[in-house]
Amino acid sequence: MARPAPSDSSQDPRFTVERYLALFDEGVLDRDDRVELLEGVVVAMPPSNPPHAAVVSKVVRALFEAIGRRAALRVQSSFHAGRYSMPEPDLAVVPGRESDYEKAHPTGALLLVEVAQWSLPQDRVTKRGIYAAAGVPEYWIVNLRDDRVEVLRAPDRKARLYRETSIARRGARITLAALPDASVALDELLPGR
Repeated sequence: MARPAPSDSSQDPRFTVERYLALFDEGVLDRDDRVELLEGVVVAMPPSNPPHAAVVSKVVRALFEAIGRRAALRVQSSFHAGRYSMPEPDLAVVPGRESDYEKAHPTGALLLVEVAQWSLPQDRVTKRGIYAAAGVPEYWIVNLRDDRVEVLRAPDRKARLYRETSIARRGARITLAALPDASVALDELLPGR
């Protein structure tokens, strides 16, 4: 009978981004698996329900109209957020053009957006910390439960939090911090009533 290999408690059990990506190359994970790497842990993502999918589409349209070609818009794509995290935000506004990311995922973003219904605790705590630590200047949580957008700005990388938090409700407009001449109306983002 084989004996288990001795464990080395000094080794960090978390997955690095490089090791996480190797899991796909080795066939342990499939490209169709709905997973993301959060703080060294491979986390399953819930399936998208109709309200979530519809609001993601609405946010894509509104942001595309607002930013034009001044930045690239990525939808449900990986974002390299440090050594131990590769989340898949619902939307990312990243500097440059789409072609800039043909060989590697972005490591910086102007804005990240999560559309949240059942994932609110994870989006408010875990992802907020990851995005702040990565220096993402602005993070929106489109909160389907409470019919509002939570706007987080001014990241404190070391503390892993945002110094400015505000709530935007129907009838309001949100101006992008990185593109002050670009704004979107909340009524364009939230689901119809």
